Amino acid sequence: MLNVEGLRSRYGRIEVLHGIDLAVNSGEIVTVVGANGAGKTTLLRCLSGVQPVTGGSITFRGESFTAVPAYRRVGHGLAQSPEGRQIFTNLTVEENLRLGAFLYADDRVEKDMQTAFAMFPILKEKRNLAAGGLSGGQQQMLAITRALMGRPSCLLLDEPSMGLAPIIVAQIFEVVKSMRDLDVTVLLVEQNAYGALKIADRGYVLETGRVTMQGSAAELIADPRIREAYLGI
Repeated sequence: MLNVEGLRSRYGRIEVLHGIDLAVNSGEIVTVVGANGAGKTTLLRCLSGVQPVTGGSITFRGESFTAVPAYRRVGHGLAQSPEGRQIFTNLTVEENLRLGAFLYADDRVEKDMQTAFAMFPILKEKRNLAAGGLSGGQQQMLAITRALMGRPSCLLLDEPSMGLAPIIVAQIFEVVKSMRDLDVTVLLVEQNAYGALKIADRGYVLETGRVTMQGSAAELIADPRIREAYLGI
């Protein structure tokens, strides 16, 4: 579904991605793990089109995406739940969700909203409240469901567990696992390497803008280097 070859990107004169190769097959949950500053967020920003690519290529569902504007990528089925949530705090929960469905004006929007509420019932309770009044975990739930309102075939998730209590993290990871049932492919970027690898099919390790390891999630969890560097084992 998604293929990245030799991807490079820079901020000014400083290159932060140094030739990334990565592939995501339809129906998979693939995670990219790495320390803070490894280039994980920059990678997702390149894929969603908000960060310029200075080299390499991005192919999505057989179509070259390297130069496609960000607003067009959503319509082709690629959506992102960004780092830091970036919800519209002055709008209500429901208004945030409807903005996620900005491409659509059909009857299915209401059904999509009910699907979102089924994932996170607390959002239904607070649908008419300002999103800025939600807790951090609830805001993350809103960011994920807002992205899903765009009906993506591939969802880019950037650090969904950041700063959240363990019980909320577990709930969010369970929802990410359920994306398979919605026929949504997931590329998950996480510092919580163990939690991400436990729900993923495959993984990549990113260090200072380069892929240093890749393999099945089970292989990476069992690798002594990963266990020592990222899993605290």
